[in-house]
Amino acid sequence: MKGIFFNKALRILLLTNAMILMAGAMLGPIYALFVEKVGGDLMDASIAGGIFAFVAGLTTLISGKYSDKIKENELIIVGGYLIMGTGFLLYFWVNSIVFLFIVQAIIGLGEAIYSPAFDAVFSKHIDGHKSGTQWGAWESTNYFTTALGAIVGGGLVTFFGFQALFIIIATLCFSSALYIFHLKRSVL
Repeated sequence: MKGIFFNKALRILLLTNAMILMAGAMLGPIYALFVEKVGGDLMDASIAGGIFAFVAGLTTLISGKYSDKIKENELIIVGGYLIMGTGFLLYFWVNSIVFLFIVQAIIGLGEAIYSPAFDAVFSKHIDGHKSGTQWGAWESTNYFTTALGAIVGGGLVTFFGFQALFIIIATLCFSSALYIFHLKRSVL
């Protein structure tokens, strides 16, 4: 499939975004357990999810408009990935529900900053005759990383604890950001 459906830019975008999607998926299914561990309950987990979604929704509108005015959307992607990685790393020190809410807002902000720019860069590299296949690859990547991330995240926490998970998911985000940052701009 390498040369048939995906140019180099799409392969890089799929790979780096898969790492971001994996990071989120590793925490998703066990998130309520973490909230309980820091003294919260199911309602706190729900509020935290709501904060994430609200901040992401609001910021996406702003980020989308801003990404239309920026020449190098790749740098916006890098910034969003770095913010998400920072948010995931901050989980390491979450010891209260208020701090948890702040971390959720930071992660929502990071996701919302990178998403419109990612879509713009991805769309720029799509072959119009294969757009269904190429967007389908991104959609399936989302599902596959969610499946794998859910299992890996549960295994990591079971055997090594939440702290190890937070370091790994932050590392996935930072690695994706650094990889894109160090690419020649002509590639993306």
